[in-house]
Amino acid sequence: MGVPAFFRWLSRKYPSIIVHCLEEKSKECNGVRIPVDTSKPNPNEVEFDNLYLDMNGIIHPCTHPEDKPAPKNEDEMMVAIFEYIDRLFNIVRPRRVLYMAIDGVAPRAKMNQQRSRRFRASKEGVELTEEKHRMREEVLQRGGYLPPEEIKERFDSNCITPGTEFMDNLAKCLRYYVAERLTSDPGWRTLTVFLSDASVPGEGEHKIMDFIRRQRAQPNHDPNTHHCLCGADADLIMLGLATHEPNFTIIREEFKPNKPRPCALCGQMGHEIKDCQGVAREKRGEHDEFADTVPVSEQEFIFIRLCVLREYLQRELTMASLPFPFDFERSVDDWVFMCFFVGNDFLPHLPSLEIREGAIDRLVGIYKDVVHRTGGYLTENGFVNLERVELIMQAVGVAEDNIFKKRKEDDENFKRRMKEKKKRMKTEQAPAYLPGGQFAPQALGGRDRPMAVQNARQAAMDMRMQGNRYQQNKDAAESLKAMLRNGSKDAAGCSDGVDRSGLKRKAEDSDSEPEPEDNVRLWEQGWKQRYYKTKFDVDESDDEFRKKVVKCYVEGLCWVLRYYYQGCASWKWYFPFHYAPFASDFKDIKDMFTDFEMGTKPFRPLEQLMGVFPAASGNFLPTTWRALMIDPDSSIIDFYPDDFAIDLNGKKFAWQGVALLPFVDERRLRAALEKVYSDLTSEEVRRNSLGSDVVFVSKAHPLCDFIQELYRTESLEGTEIPPELCHGIQGILCLDEEPILPDKLVESPVPMLRDIPSSSAVGIKFKDPQYEEGHVFKAVILPGAKIPNKVLKPGDWERSNSGPWRPQLGFNPNRHRAHLDQSAFRTLGHHTSHQQGGAQHGPPHAGRHMGGQYSNVPPTSSYHHGNYRPPLRDHPPPFQHSRQTGFQRAPPPQHHQQYPRPHHGGQGWERAVQAQGSAYQHNMQRARGGAAGYQQQPPPPRDRAHEDYSSARNYGLPPPARRYNWS
Repeated sequence: MGVPAFFRWLSRKYPSIIVHCLEEKSKECNGVRIPVDTSKPNPNEVEFDNLYLDMNGIIHPCTHPEDKPAPKNEDEMMVAIFEYIDRLFNIVRPRRVLYMAIDGVAPRAKMNQQRSRRFRASKEGVELTEEKHRMREEVLQRGGYLPPEEIKERFDSNCITPGTEFMDNLAKCLRYYVAERLTSDPGWRTLTVFLSDASVPGEGEHKIMDFIRRQRAQPNHDPNTHHCLCGADADLIMLGLATHEPNFTIIREEFKPNKPRPCALCGQMGHEIKDCQGVAREKRGEHDEFADTVPVSEQEFIFIRLCVLREYLQRELTMASLPFPFDFERSVDDWVFMCFFVGNDFLPHLPSLEIREGAIDRLVGIYKDVVHRTGGYLTENGFVNLERVELIMQAVGVAEDNIFKKRKEDDENFKRRMKEKKKRMKTEQAPAYLPGGQFAPQALGGRDRPMAVQNARQAAMDMRMQGNRYQQNKDAAESLKAMLRNGSKDAAGCSDGVDRSGLKRKAEDSDSEPEPEDNVRLWEQGWKQRYYKTKFDVDESDDEFRKKVVKCYVEGLCWVLRYYYQGCASWKWYFPFHYAPFASDFKDIKDMFTDFEMGTKPFRPLEQLMGVFPAASGNFLPTTWRALMIDPDSSIIDFYPDDFAIDLNGKKFAWQGVALLPFVDERRLRAALEKVYSDLTSEEVRRNSLGSDVVFVSKAHPLCDFIQELYRTESLEGTEIPPELCHGIQGILCLDEEPILPDKLVESPVPMLRDIPSSSAVGIKFKDPQYEEGHVFKAVILPGAKIPNKVLKPGDWERSNSGPWRPQLGFNPNRHRAHLDQSAFRTLGHHTSHQQGGAQHGPPHAGRHMGGQYSNVPPTSSYHHGNYRPPLRDHPPPFQHSRQTGFQRAPPPQHHQQYPRPHHGGQGWERAVQAQGSAYQHNMQRARGGAAGYQQQPPPPRDRAHEDYSSARNYGLPPPARRYNWS
C-alpha cells in the first residue's frame, strides 16, 4: 500500500500490537538435517487455524534480495521460495487451511501504479549499469583493483507479472511443492491447501480477503477461526480490520533499517558504489574459504495482533454523548476510511496530509469533533456517506494554510540542525589547532617523562602566531560567506561549486546540498493558484476543472472503500490525474457520485503486460506484440516513452516522487492488439487465458475420497463441497485438466529436486461460493464470536487496588512463570553478594541479575534469625514462591483436541492463589520452628569478625510475586 512510514507510525503509537515470533530450528545429526515436526504444538503458545500467504511479498525478496547474493538461476529462486514458505509454516503451523495467493491481473486503478513501478525499475536498472561502467573506469584509472566483470544477464524483476513464462513456471513449481509437502510432512496431512496463481484475476491480498468474506457469509463458518496473514504491505492491516474477525494476526519480516549491503562494483561490505576505492579484498578464512560468503543475519519475523490494535482503537474512538448509539465496529470502518487520505495504491494523498506530520491523529481529532454534527458514521458496509465526509474535509481545509507553513518551518529547522551536526562532527574529527614541538600531544605511554622546556618564550610566540593565523583564516572564510549570501558582484564572478583558484569544491565542503526548485511554495500566499498552474497547467480560476478533479477523487474514495469491503466494484475505473486536489476543494460533493458501471471485465494477462511494461521489458512479450512498443509507426508508441520526468513534488528522493507517465487509453490499446492476436502460439494463448484456484488435500483428509469419486465419475458439472468434510468451508469443485492424483508420479519441474514416485495429494479446481449481483457483505462481528481477553492495562487499574499490573507477554494470557523458593533465593543471594566485585560464578540466573533487582538479597546467615518479613516494594521481581526447589516450570498443557485453542478459565488461577498462600504460611512456620512440627536447627558458630555485619542488618523475606498482594 502506498503509505510510506505507516507501519512505523502504527508500531510506535500502539507498541503492544507487536509480538516477536518464536521459531523452532531444525537440527543436524551426523551431517543429516532433521526437519522440524510442525504437527507438534506451536511454540508461540497459540494455535492458528488458517494461514494466508501474499506470495508476491515472498517472491520478490527470494528472486532479487537486497542484503545477500542473488540466486544464480531460476531453479535456485524456486528453491529459495520453497524454503521461505517452509520457514513461515514452521512459525505459524496452521491446522486447517493454507491459502497461497499470487497477484493476478489487477484492476485498472492498480495498473497505473504497477506501470509506474515497472518503468522506474527499468530506468533505475539502466542507470545502475551506466554508473557501474563509469565507476569501474575511474577506479581502474586511479590504479585500484576490481574483480573481473562477470558477464551475467541481469534479472529483470518485471518478469514477476502475470502472463510471463516465469510466473507460469512458478505456478507449476508450487503445485509440485504442495504435493511434496502433503506427501512427506506430517504437519500438512490434515490441511486444506488453496493455490491461486497468477492466472486468476485480482491482487493476492484481495483474493484472500474475497475468500474470507465469502466464507464468513456461509452458515457453517466458524466465527472463532484464528486467521494469520503473511505480507509486508501496510494495507494488510486495513484489510484485516475490515474483516471484523476477532482473531486476526499478521506476520511479517521485522524491519531493520540500514542493513549492510555489498558494493555493486567490488562486492565488499562497508561502502556504496559511489565511495568504492578499488581496494583489494582481504583474505577471509585461513585459506580464503569464505571468499564468496556475505555475512548476513537471518531475517526475523514479528506478529501484529489486530485484536490488540482493536483495543487501542476502542479507547481512542469511543465517544460519549453522541446523538446516535455508539457502534465500535462502525467507528473502526471510519478509521480505515480516513487512513485512505494519507495514501494508498490507487489515489495520491492529499497535499496537506502527511503521515509523518501526524495526519491520522489530526483526522481522528477532527472526526471526533465533527461527528456530533454529522448525525452518524461516515461509512457503512463499504459505502460512503459523502455529505458527512464533506464536513471532515472542510475542517481539514480550514487548517491547510497553517499546515503548509508549519511544514516549511519544520523543514528549515531540520536543515539547520543537520547543518550544525555536520559542523560539529567535522570539528570533532580533528582539533582546529595543535601545538607542536615540546608541547605536542603524545599518546599515552608514548614517552616516559615530559620533555624539558628549552625556550619557553619562543614556543609561546609560535603558538600565538599559529592561533592568529587560524583566526584570520576563519574570519576570511566568514567574510566570504557573507559576500556570497549578499550577492556581491565580486562573488558573482565565481561559478557555482568553483572557488577563486578554479578548483571544484567537494560536495561535503558546501554548506548545503543542492535542492530542486519548488515553484509551488505552498507556504506562501497564492499557493493554490501556483499548485493548479504547475501541476495541472490550468488557472485556479477554472472552477470546472477543479470540480472535475474533485469528482474523480471522490469516485476514487468510494471505489477504494468498496474494494476493501465488498470486492472490485469496477475493473475499468482509475484516477486519471497524477496529483490530488486540496481538502478545501471538497465542496458540494454529495451528488458527485452515484454508482460504478456494472459488468466490467479484467484485462487478459498479455494485455496487462502491454499496459504496464516499458519497451525495455518487451522481451517477455510475443514478437509482434513487442514491435508495437518500439516501432516508430506504431499507433500506441506514445505509451512507451524512452525517458520520462520524475516530479519530486516536495520530496527529497526520486523514489518518493511522481513518475509523469502518459495514461494508457484502453480503447486504443485493444484496437492495436486486435491486429496481432492471430500471431499468438498455442502456448501463448494458454498463458493469456484466465485460470481458476486449485485446492489440494492429502489422502488423510476427509475430503480426499469425495474428490477421487468426482474424478472416477468424470463429473463435468460443478459440485459443492460438503461443509462437514472441510471445517465448514464451502465452494464449487470442478475437474482439473492436468490433475495431481494419489499414488501417481509427480515430476519435479526443478532439476535439483527429486520426483515424487507415489504422491499422497489430490488437486481439483475450486471456485468461491457465488452470490447474486448486488449482494452486500455485512461488516459486523459474527454471532457466536468470542472476543479475545483484554491485553492492555485497564484505565482504572490503579483505582481498583488490584496490585501491580502484569503485562501479557505473547499470546498466552495464562503463561506459567518460573518459581523460586527460599533455598533458591538463598543461593541467588549468595552468588550475587559474591559477584559484586565482577567475578561471575554459579548458575547463570544469578549472574544475569547481578547488581539488579536481587543485589540487596541478604546473605545466608541472616535467614537463621527468624526475622522473615515481606518487604514493601513498588516493583517486586516477577517470581512466585513455591515449595519446589529452584527454578521450576509447570508442565506443558495437555492438548486433547485436534485443533486446540487456549482456554481462559478462572478456576486454575484461584487454585494457584490458594496454593501460593498455603506455601507462604508453611514457610513462615518452618522459619520460626512452629506449627509445622519442624524443629529449628541451632545456628552455626558465629564468626566474630563478621558479627557486627550480620547483626547490624535486618533482612526480610524475599520479595513476593507481582501477581499477589499479601496482607
